[in-house]
Amino acid sequence: MEEKLPHMKIICIISFIGVLFSGYFSYIELAEGKCPIGGCASILNIPICIYGFIMFLMLFITSILGIRHGSAIMCP
Repeated sequence: MEEKLPHMKIICIISFIGVLFSGYFSYIELAEGKCPIGGCASILNIPICIYGFIMFLMLFITSILGIRHGSAIMCP
């Protein structure tokens, strides 16, 4: 049987890793008040890692929904 939407599963895995990575950085930044890699930048007084966490979380949720519904938007 042919596997449906293998690209969506790859995106799901990569975005999950991104959620874990940026989630760790966000937790350290917010809980301990220090950046794990040194001087971190911020936009509108919000650390960059928070934006990364939100972006990866949205990508992860979208890929899960795409896999469940068996559809994906195809680019031309």
